[in-house]
Amino acid sequence: MPKHLFYLIFSVLVTFIISCEKEEFNTSIDANLVFSRDTVLFDTVFTTIGSSTQRFTVKNPYNKNLKISSIFLAGSKDSPYRLNIDGFSGTRLNDIDLRKKDSLYIFVEVTIDPLNKDLPMVVKDSIVFQLNNKQQDIKLISYGQDVNLINGEIVETETWNSSRPYLIYNSMLVDSLHTLTIEAGTKLYFHNGSRLYVAGTIIANGTFESPITFQGDRLENDYENIPGQWDGIWLMAGSKDNIFDFTEIKNAIIGIQVDTLANTSKPTLLLSNSKIENMTSAGIYAQGTTIEAYNNLIANCGQYAVALTIGGSYEFYHCTIGNYWSYSTRTTPSLLLTNYYIDINGDTQIRDINKAIFGNCIVYGNKESEVYIDRHENGTLDFKFDHTLIKVNEEFSTSNPLNFVNIISHESPNFIDPFNNNFELDTLSIAKDKGKIEYGIQFPFDLNLQNRTLDGAPDLGAFERIENK
Repeated sequence: MPKHLFYLIFSVLVTFIISCEKEEFNTSIDANLVFSRDTVLFDTVFTTIGSSTQRFTVKNPYNKNLKISSIFLAGSKDSPYRLNIDGFSGTRLNDIDLRKKDSLYIFVEVTIDPLNKDLPMVVKDSIVFQLNNKQQDIKLISYGQDVNLINGEIVETETWNSSRPYLIYNSMLVDSLHTLTIEAGTKLYFHNGSRLYVAGTIIANGTFESPITFQGDRLENDYENIPGQWDGIWLMAGSKDNIFDFTEIKNAIIGIQVDTLANTSKPTLLLSNSKIENMTSAGIYAQGTTIEAYNNLIANCGQYAVALTIGGSYEFYHCTIGNYWSYSTRTTPSLLLTNYYIDINGDTQIRDINKAIFGNCIVYGNKESEVYIDRHENGTLDFKFDHTLIKVNEEFSTSNPLNFVNIISHESPNFIDPFNNNFELDTLSIAKDKGKIEYGIQFPFDLNLQNRTLDGAPDLGAFERIENK
């Protein structure tokens, strides 16, 4: 017999013998499945909108196989939860063989029906496992929240309050000649790819105790500070008299884009006591407009924290611009000022910046230089850093007294923990008491409502350091 034929017959016989061996199952009443967790908890789930997927494992810890009689949802077909068990989708699966030392993956989702309630609701169920004439279970808990769903809508003059969150799908537009007023404590959640377009006016008046929040709709802890979850806010051509006070805008692509100059007597955007954080592109991106800003934190953006371009007029007082972006390599400075652009034909277009004032501010980050002034000699770029800490390299000249007054240019402000979004000043910060008194009197309360006028001089930036005596 040829040798290769002998090995072939031998292999077939071994395979046949092994396949004929009877599988041994652990039938002991004491056998237990081992779960990677005993409770599957979903953070706030918006009604009618499906949750993210949660996962856990079921392990057989024994040296014998286990036969799970059934895995099912206790709520059966009426349950708001959905299961996927190793590729099987449904509410119940019977006769599952779990091999020795092997694991089973189970995925869970939930969709909660609206109940017309303003307060959050708790939705519970459990996954039941029947094994060797006994039961084990995994608890399922979700916190549901009824929402005002805005799905690609054009909004006219109206007021939004804090009784329920607003969930924006497929973007929204505040129509021209109309005003959207947002009351303190209101929460706006934006689905991936959605934007708030404003052709009219938006007035967002929060308070220190009840700020207004603009963020993505992923509420799991893992997404708390992840940028790029929605597109941002765009103040379009014709938009005017916009107010954002005590607002928190986070985790978008661009925080606020301002592209309009519709009212020469008032700023297009009045931004105060607000935080704009974790943008993949820019915190504030302005093109030929007017902005007045005080007591703001603009932090951790993938390109510019503040970009003032294509002309305009800008005033920033007691603002902290801090950029410690760590999701990728940032090649751009935190602050950009430029008075020209190159059009689609390759021609240079001059757009004057008639005023750009930074008073009692901080501009700092983890790049060598965080300020870039891109001035075309044929245009005007009138800027002034007055009692401000800026981070610039040795090649950046700060000698012109018309542009630089009492600045600090090569010292760290000693933020407490900027990589974890804490931009308050450490007790040894050089920015303490270095501010111009007149600006402190004009804006006496910092972002935490601390009084700037109680010690020798105001601190630079949005946060006043008050030492305990």
